[in-house]
Amino acid sequence: MIKIMGAVFIIVATTWAGFEASRHLHERPRQLRQLKSALQSLEAEIMYGHTPLHEAARRLSVQVPMPLSRFFDIFAEKLMGSETTVKEAWVQSLKDIWKMTAFKQGEFEIMKQFGETLGRHDRHSQQKQIMLALSHLEREEADAYERQAKYEKMFKSLGFLSGLLLIILLM
Repeated sequence: MIKIMGAVFIIVATTWAGFEASRHLHERPRQLRQLKSALQSLEAEIMYGHTPLHEAARRLSVQVPMPLSRFFDIFAEKLMGSETTVKEAWVQSLKDIWKMTAFKQGEFEIMKQFGETLGRHDRHSQQKQIMLALSHLEREEADAYERQAKYEKMFKSLGFLSGLLLIILLM
């Protein structure tokens, strides 16, 4: 009886691990779409609303879902709270929420480079920088969809099958 319960526990644990890895693959394209949408909203706030950066970030934190809402909230707080540059506030905000996201290192580099230019140029140059970041994120999103299609089902199956293998080896 204890062997059966142990086997069931192993199967449940490894299957759960496979589904978690699969969920991570599923979340990345969704979060990339949300990030692109947020950058487009930021562009609209800067170009047409003439909104200060901290206020635009505060508005975005209400509009976008977690974890991006947390990112823009932290960014707005850092801009308002202390004497820090926009670049430092952007990078520190990225680092603060990075573990909550499904993003890869490529997205971090794109966002970090974008943060280096944020607030340094006039509106039209800033719009060009946003468009550049959006095109890079578009490429990353295509890669994320490709990886999801290729590996999502495999991770689910691998979790279950590795549990079966472990049970066979232990019996």
